[in-house]
Amino acid sequence: MNILVCIKRVPDIAGSVTVDATGTGIDDSGLGHTMSSHEECAVELAIQTAAATGGTVTVLTVGPAEAVEQLRAAVAVGANDGILVEAADPSVFAPEDIAQIIGDVIRDRAEAGQTFDLVLTGDDAADTGDFQVGIRLAYDLEYPVLTNIQTISVGGTDEGGGPGGDPGSGRIEARGIGPAGTEIFSLGLPAVVAVHEGGVDPRYPSITGRMKAKKAQVVEYDAPEPGTGSLRVRLELPEVKASSVTILGEGPDAAPALVDVLEEIGVIRP
Repeated sequence: MNILVCIKRVPDIAGSVTVDATGTGIDDSGLGHTMSSHEECAVELAIQTAAATGGTVTVLTVGPAEAVEQLRAAVAVGANDGILVEAADPSVFAPEDIAQIIGDVIRDRAEAGQTFDLVLTGDDAADTGDFQVGIRLAYDLEYPVLTNIQTISVGGTDEGGGPGGDPGSGRIEARGIGPAGTEIFSLGLPAVVAVHEGGVDPRYPSITGRMKAKKAQVVEYDAPEPGTGSLRVRLELPEVKASSVTILGEGPDAAPALVDVLEEIGVIRP
């Protein structure tokens, strides 16, 4: 099974987050960059599935030239190659535009002889939280789509096909967490699946993997002119709630006050 994983270069927001001057994005001038945790799990699922089926994993990103760093990070843990659609300022592209760009690349690669049985995305990106690209891409390709999926496994056969796909390439079983518990789906291929973190643990790159990543092929495309999709209007940081600390006392003298607090919150009965 040949798999395409769509990833995004995002700021590493483990520290303090501020909104940029436009109010529509995160100020990443003092931050490092990585890929979203959902996409890390998508890469891991792709690697496991390709290994089980004798297939390949290609990673794709729409972003600045520096985003090749995230492509090579995916190769370092087991992907085969990468595709960079270079856009100096990816923020000018709405989710609809990004989906169209990815769809165009998939069709172009199909014409060149490289088809993908399965396309994986993250449920959403860590910096924007749009939750749209996977679904919009599936509509563009006329593929079936699942979201909020944590694990996938290969099984069954299917006579269907789709643009750029391989008719008869089979089915997958996908599992995710829904309102009532675990949800299990059987999906014909080719298809798009949006992955949510938690089902697998992303692996760390080995020294051999890092060396391989430096030499891996990265095919480059130029992004088209900015699209016409619905752009983000504004981001807002949640209000920071004030916290307070009450000192109960010091040493043995604090014990009675501690007992009173435990009784008050129901930990012990009076």
